[in-house]
Amino acid sequence: MRARETRRVLVALVAVVAMVCGCGKAVTGTPKAEGEIDAGSVAGLPVTDESQVQTGLKAGAPDSGLQVENGDGGEMDQLALAAVADLYEYWNEQMPADFEGQKFTPLSRLVSYDSKGKSLKLCQTDTKGLVNAFYCSLDDSIAWDRGVLLPELTKQFGKMSVVTVLAHETGHAVQFKLGGKSNITQATKTIVKEQQADCYAGAFFRWIADGKSKRFQISTGEGINKVLATMFFIRDPAGTDANKQGAHGLAWDRVYGFQAGFSGGPTRCARMDQKEIDGRIAEEKFVEKDTQRGNIDINDTTIGKIKSSLDEAFKTSNINPPSFKDNGSKCASGKSTTPVAYCPDDNTVVFDKAALVKLGTPPRRGEEPGLDGVGIGDFAAFAELASRYTLAVQKTVGMNLDDERAGLRTACLVGAWARVAEEKGSGNNTLRISPGDLDEAVAEMLMGKSLIAADINGTPVKAGFARVEAFRIGHNNAKECTARFT
Repeated sequence: MRARETRRVLVALVAVVAMVCGCGKAVTGTPKAEGEIDAGSVAGLPVTDESQVQTGLKAGAPDSGLQVENGDGGEMDQLALAAVADLYEYWNEQMPADFEGQKFTPLSRLVSYDSKGKSLKLCQTDTKGLVNAFYCSLDDSIAWDRGVLLPELTKQFGKMSVVTVLAHETGHAVQFKLGGKSNITQATKTIVKEQQADCYAGAFFRWIADGKSKRFQISTGEGINKVLATMFFIRDPAGTDANKQGAHGLAWDRVYGFQAGFSGGPTRCARMDQKEIDGRIAEEKFVEKDTQRGNIDINDTTIGKIKSSLDEAFKTSNINPPSFKDNGSKCASGKSTTPVAYCPDDNTVVFDKAALVKLGTPPRRGEEPGLDGVGIGDFAAFAELASRYTLAVQKTVGMNLDDERAGLRTACLVGAWARVAEEKGSGNNTLRISPGDLDEAVAEMLMGKSLIAADINGTPVKAGFARVEAFRIGHNNAKECTARFT
């Protein structure tokens, strides 16, 4: 977040308050439209954990039967080829089914290289130091860096992150082959192409989750969570202009693209165009006054500002606002959560400031946010405070606080508050969302112990997919929070 002299216009969150006061083996399921969620499913699929479906390559998976130029025959190349073989099978089936019988043609070239090794000239680019994977329309090829990129992804997010990257690049090949059927022309901006490619990747992963892949399987809980977390790793740096050539989107944008494809399939992806992207993309440049580039110190002053913004948002709704207390996040009675807890007996949000500071410290390049004590960023910490505040709101109107519906409702209300914090104005000395803050919320919600999407006991909604969707629903339309999650 960033400090700014603003006067918050809190219409959206007040509307939320008004609404509240008024009231192993493959699994299959029925696809649900975007936004149609419940706590126990992922776009219509049951939530599975690793004890039920072990994410990764299937035992005895068939050989890819594909050849790669400049390969070394190692694990990374074999994994990439297995992914491409599955992608070929998916698109051989899906392209004619969804796009007027048009047949999918395999890539003309598959190329492996080591960004630390011998230089190659690919797509008019030198591969020396090129830690990347890419599709080249000049010769209809896909190339990948087996030396740095694929091992780094595998180490941090597991083998399915490599499949994610190859699915994205194949999505670009699909765009090129479909042309106008995918709303793509030579004038199409990069951000539209990238959102579509993320979407096509999501559609492919739905096929895997449905148990149709010969080579891969994935749990809809932790497995999909890791895939979505990959989006944080491969996002654009905060402060990038979405209209810039080469812009891919923030994690918030990229996760949306993936989820849209997972829920709606390839035809949903093909409908993405510039008008849609302009209406929802979160990626934008830092403003000149944002000298701290999106992260401010977490201290008594900034925590006080968060408290004030929440109090002001709910002041017209006859809700008794909770007090804030730095006491190590301990409730006098009942279960406490860390680093923030809501204590209903005395209507207090308690927190461990030192732990919030740690959570609010951005990760360094190459670190996975939220893993093994690595921080995420200031907004993750502030959103956890807001999440416990919304439990006080829910308690005031008699809603249940200890089930998954409470977790979804909490995520939705925090999303609504985040939308309010994006509004511009002038006046009171408050805080405003900065580019990249929504990414921090996504990263927090994909943690195993997310509080943004958790009930009063700190038990999060099982699927990160559903957590992010609930947050996005509130961010898009505050009135939906109680309408959907009563």
